[in-house]
Amino acid sequence: MTKEVITTEKAPKALGPYSAGIKVGQFIYTAGQLGLDPVTNNLTEGIEAQTRQALNNLSAILEAAGGSMANVVKTTVFLQNLNDFAAMNAVYATFFGEKPPARSTVQVAALPKAGLVEIEAIAILE
Repeated sequence: MTKEVITTEKAPKALGPYSAGIKVGQFIYTAGQLGLDPVTNNLTEGIEAQTRQALNNLSAILEAAGGSMANVVKTTVFLQNLNDFAAMNAVYATFFGEKPPARSTVQVAALPKAGLVEIEAIAILE
């Protein structure tokens, strides 16, 4: 199978030597997305806004690969502080319908740019 790099102007540029997304066969793997505004490359303010922006960034990458949030089968959420879990979860729930993907959520010591949340996804195209 061929590995296809996925890029889009609707999501922030990578902060290092990695791709925003990779498509292999019917699978799409995204890099972790922070709550960075793709125009300013600055973090949005607060856990709710950062969660929403991170998920919007994921959505843009998936769309560029021919998918959508409905195709997501697994996410990993990295939180700078697990006390933000309920606030993150409330926003997260609005992005997925009745069949949300499997998910792991972990607290980490720090995130790039002092972000509060980072989210990565695996999706499968039908």
